Amino acid sequence: MAAEPVSDVPGYQSVRLGDVPERARVWSHVISYLRPWIDANHAVLEIGAGPGDVIGQIDAIRRVAIDSDPTAGALHLDDVEGITADARDMPMLADHSIGTVIASNVLEHLNADDARTCIGECARVLRPGGHLVIVQPNFRLCAKQYFDDYTHRSVFTDTSLADLVTVSGFKVVRKEPRFLPLTVKSRLRHGHRLVPLYLASPWRPLAGQMLVIGQRQL
Repeated sequence: MAAEPVSDVPGYQSVRLGDVPERARVWSHVISYLRPWIDANHAVLEIGAGPGDVIGQIDAIRRVAIDSDPTAGALHLDDVEGITADARDMPMLADHSIGTVIASNVLEHLNADDARTCIGECARVLRPGGHLVIVQPNFRLCAKQYFDDYTHRSVFTDTSLADLVTVSGFKVVRKEPRFLPLTVKSRLRHGHRLVPLYLASPWRPLAGQMLVIGQRQL
């Protein structure tokens, strides 16, 4: 049985994410860090885009946001093509039509088979050489807190996620086991200007999320 899309769980986003005005500012710094792998000259797609904190910070010739919840904020941003759909099945997007796909805190809400299906669909829509950018909890770093989110259905570490990306037609070009704190409800949201310093640090205290970037192979 397919997992229920996380954004369809009543009240989930308001409980887990809350109304955090600084969240978008945090992501503006994160996107700056990720810019070498985001192709602004081609379409950028965010799956499971939720409130739009990520896609809203990206400057590209075409921005596409997909979420299963028609009320998700990302679907209603100016100059963003908002599509109500399941990222495991995106027939409205042509093969090789996207330059970059971003998945922030998405795959852990799917079971293992659905996660692989989702990444396979991302591979289909990505142009050869395009990048899949994944940010999500690293179970290796946050095992005690991982299932505090009742919608988490699968477990990934930096090793298992990189392996999944590889078998799905990508070459892993970047892997950072320690990338960001587990939640923006951390000290970073109160001092978003510290984010560049945090990302430049070799230690990254309180890190609970990882970064894996795959490049679509020919």
